[in-house]
Amino acid sequence: MATVTLKVEGMSCNHCKEAVEGALKKLPGVKDAVVDLGAKTATVTYEEEAVSVDQMKEAVEDQGYDVV
Repeated sequence: MATVTLKVEGMSCNHCKEAVEGALKKLPGVKDAVVDLGAKTATVTYEEEAVSVDQMKEAVEDQGYDVV
């Protein structure tokens, strides 16, 4: 298991939080995703052999947010 924290721009409410967490949790290999709206971060626990950080970034960006 590995953990990565993504910096996400554009989130402003609980709907944003749920959209990003939901998109990340749908990825195979992602065990948990926790968004901190105040810090503008998404902390993801995942299996390195099952999912890449690039796939996570793409999932977040597909929801309309920017990973910086």
